[in-house]
Amino acid sequence: MSGISIIQALQGGLIVSCQAPAESPMHQPEVIAAMAEAAVNQGAIAIRLDTPAHVKAVRQKISLPIIGLWKQQIPGFEVYITPQFDHAAAIAQAGADSIAIDATARSRPNQETVATLIERIHTELGKLVMADVDTLAAAIAAADAGADLIGTTLYGYTAETQHLRPPGFDLLAELVKNLQVPIICEGGIASPQMAKQALDLGAYAVVVGTAITGIDLQVKAYATALSNQHSVARGMERSQGHQIHLPQ
Repeated sequence: MSGISIIQALQGGLIVSCQAPAESPMHQPEVIAAMAEAAVNQGAIAIRLDTPAHVKAVRQKISLPIIGLWKQQIPGFEVYITPQFDHAAAIAQAGADSIAIDATARSRPNQETVATLIERIHTELGKLVMADVDTLAAAIAAADAGADLIGTTLYGYTAETQHLRPPGFDLLAELVKNLQVPIICEGGIASPQMAKQALDLGAYAVVVGTAITGIDLQVKAYATALSNQHSVARGMERSQGHQIHLPQ
C-alpha cells in the first residue's frame, strides 16, 4: 500500500494496540500475533505494536496497516517511544508501515531532533511517521517537521501534562482545529462510547489498547477493587464483633 492509501485506510476506524508488559506471559510474539489477528477479524483497521519481534510476528498474520514502535529506556532521557533512528530502522525492517515516535519537546539522545528523525524515517526508510505528542505546541512542531499522523498518546505522561488525565479530548479538539494533519486519539479510551466521542470531536481514527488487550492491567484493577472490598468487609466484622462468612 502507498503512504496515501495507508492513511486513507485508517479514516474513521479502530486501531488496536496489542501490547503487554515485558514480564507478562502475554508478551510472547505468538500471543501478540493472535491478539492482532483476533482484533482484525472483529473489525480493527490497523494494529499498533511495540518491538521488532512483535511487528514481525504480526506482519506474518495480517496485511492491514501496522503502526510500529520500540520502547527504549535510555539513561538520562525521558523519551522512550522509538527514541533514535536505529530503533525506527529495526521497526521498519520488521514490517511496519508507519513508525510511531515520541514527538514531545523533551531532549533526545545524540542531539537528534524530532525534525531530523522524521526526515530520516521518510527518506531512508520510506515509512510514514506517527508523532506521539502531549501538547498543541509539540503537535505544531511535528506537523511542521512533516509528520504524517499526530497522536494524543503522551497527553498526561510528561512533566508538562502530568496533572492531566487521558483521554485528551481537550487536546484532540485543539489539534483538529489548528492542524491539517490527521489526528489520532490515543490514550484513556475505555469504552466504545468514548471511542465514538473521539470521532465526533474530529479524530481521524482511534487507538484503543488496555481496554481491549491489556489483560494484565485489567485483571489487576478488578482484583485490587475486590481485594479492597474484602478488606472493608473484614473491618466491618471486627467493628461489629461478629464474623461474616465470606466466600474465599
